[in-house]
Amino acid sequence: MSLESDVIVDRRRIRRKLTFWRVIAALLAIAAVVTAGVLAMPGAPNTFSTSGSIARVHIDGLIRSDAERVEALERLENSRSAAVVVHINSPGGTTAGSEQLYDALVRLKTKKPLVVVVEGLAASGGYITAIAADHIVAQQTSLVGSIGVLFQFPNFTDLLKTVGVKVEEVKSSPLKAAPNGYEPTTPEARAALDSLVKDSYAWFRSLVKTRRGMDDALLDKVADGRVFTGHQALDLKLIDQLGDEKTAVAWLVAEKGVKGGLPVRDYKLSPRFGDLTFLRTAASITLDALGLASVARQIEQAGLAQAVDRLSLDGMLALWQPPGSK
Repeated sequence: MSLESDVIVDRRRIRRKLTFWRVIAALLAIAAVVTAGVLAMPGAPNTFSTSGSIARVHIDGLIRSDAERVEALERLENSRSAAVVVHINSPGGTTAGSEQLYDALVRLKTKKPLVVVVEGLAASGGYITAIAADHIVAQQTSLVGSIGVLFQFPNFTDLLKTVGVKVEEVKSSPLKAAPNGYEPTTPEARAALDSLVKDSYAWFRSLVKTRRGMDDALLDKVADGRVFTGHQALDLKLIDQLGDEKTAVAWLVAEKGVKGGLPVRDYKLSPRFGDLTFLRTAASITLDALGLASVARQIEQAGLAQAVDRLSLDGMLALWQPPGSK
């Protein structure tokens, strides 16, 4: 009986120690996240472009409204950076978010010489972002363009009929919350959406025409919604030069009087937890230690965040969607 009691006491003691170290591990992980978050904040000492350097800004993935990104670009306006190189790799996003980013870059351009480098893709809202610059550099195989606007919404009418569900509603007018996806889209609702799309498309076309100095004939040729390679885009006046970051920096030196030989340093805009690989790894290890292995595996799925981002886009979109991504 005494032996059994000792075993129980020992097991409880081991369990308390294990719980203690799990709590310590969790606290250390939280401390690491907070510290890294502070250091990765826009304008933090390790990311702030100092005097005698060129700031490198990355615009990646889906574009949406982001006040923190705008604030970070405003801080860059007042920094001691000699110039800015904006790297874009984006299929676009919401028209409002793209317009917001465009306006922020235009304001930045009045304070700092600015050039854009297309890294792989600058389509739709990504191209709206690119034309904020006076000079666009892209590689021959980069994809550029997709000048157009869309409004997408699912319609579950047939599915609801199949399962025997009917959605009832009372609304102030026929076009309130139309289309809603629960009933066939009326001609009036479709016409209203068509008006929205055409108005935003006209704004997009006008922006491209003005910023890229195109006549109507060339604008009609490039504004049909398709993308072009960098090589094609050069002849179509969608970009100004083929090349990479070195090409862009050379243009800053030759055309904007930026001092040659300056280092190019990253300037972070709005880093997310999911963008910090080492933090994902630390979180995974910590969750494993806490017995939450399944959650850890989900965090390691980098594609999950991208899928959620795409599904969460609302409203009018300036977005290029390859067939495989729909």
